[in-house]
Amino acid sequence: MGFANGIRKQAKKIAMGERRTSALEDTLTTATEEMPQAPAHRVQKDALDVSMAWAIIGIFAILGLAVLYQMSLILIPITLAVVVGMILGMAAENLSKLGVPRVTVAIILSSAVALVIFFVISSLSGPLTTLTNEAPAFIEKTINRIMPYLEQIRWLRITPSSFQSGPVSINALLENTGNVLHVVTTNLTPALVQALIFFAALLLFLSGRVSLRKAIILTFRTRQQRLTAIRVIGSVEQVLGFYFATASVIYAALGVIMAMIAWAGGLSAPALWGFFAFLSSFIPYLGITMMTFSIAVAGILTHDGIIIGLIPAAAFFIVHLVMENLVFPAVMGRRLEINPFIVFVAIIFWTWMWGAVGAMLALPLSLIVMTIVDELFIEEKVLPQLPK
Repeated sequence: MGFANGIRKQAKKIAMGERRTSALEDTLTTATEEMPQAPAHRVQKDALDVSMAWAIIGIFAILGLAVLYQMSLILIPITLAVVVGMILGMAAENLSKLGVPRVTVAIILSSAVALVIFFVISSLSGPLTTLTNEAPAFIEKTINRIMPYLEQIRWLRITPSSFQSGPVSINALLENTGNVLHVVTTNLTPALVQALIFFAALLLFLSGRVSLRKAIILTFRTRQQRLTAIRVIGSVEQVLGFYFATASVIYAALGVIMAMIAWAGGLSAPALWGFFAFLSSFIPYLGITMMTFSIAVAGILTHDGIIIGLIPAAAFFIVHLVMENLVFPAVMGRRLEINPFIVFVAIIFWTWMWGAVGAMLALPLSLIVMTIVDELFIEEKVLPQLPK
């Protein structure tokens, strides 16, 4: 029986085309086909074997999470560069079709990303500096404005004296300003290192995108597996590029509307509110929650009446709700729908793992996983009957 199994293995290699056949191998193949098949014996596994298998999987999962957390300084910019590079994949492909060299395409797209980031930082530096200089007056105004509403909630036991002494007093907040600046300056160097890693990884990824794609495809041995890899990689780049290009246009319109709402509602720096509305929209659920709350607080501090102060926040929430539930699905279609619970869990997980950058990466990573699963199980889909 061992000799027969050896013949079968040899015949299988010949059938797969791993090497050239000969007369002897043809004879072995014919003899193998006439041999009776060995009975298949199913290995029975008890509960202990299953528990050990799941325990090993759990240990590797825990080790993987530990690596993601401990190597966040390196993995965050590299992951962000790969995601941004895949989003720009369609643009890189179109420029390559025009005859532009790959290195030139990488330099052009990387420079465009750098210019956008520089423009955003330059635009925000002025308002943020003004807000920092006026922070003591702003804190005092906020306390005086919300104190009448807090005093009405008796179980909080908050009085004006609560903000005159203790850890939440104005003097204590000003004293802690030095600690905040120390934390910012301490984290400045890692942020600069991550920025350099991001731009270097983005430039190298865009320049070697085609070679890396070929290397990934050639790691698979069979033709069917390679075709699947080609389809998955192409679908991921197409989904990410189409999603973020369309989302950028829709959320840019939302930012313009928010700037008009802020201007009509009497809020200061309407352009800044519009930019924050555009940026926060890319973080589902958490973005609109924080944005609505911030607009409500700013409206209450700006106007004397609480109803009038809440109108800008209510207007933004309604406009965002209409765009997210009517305009966005109508433009994107149903093929990019993701389970809201999965998106929420992904945002919480990546925020806990990598902070604010993780929250922004949660949706792209969810789209990548959804596209891979969707393409791998394409055979199980119900395909339409085409006319003969």
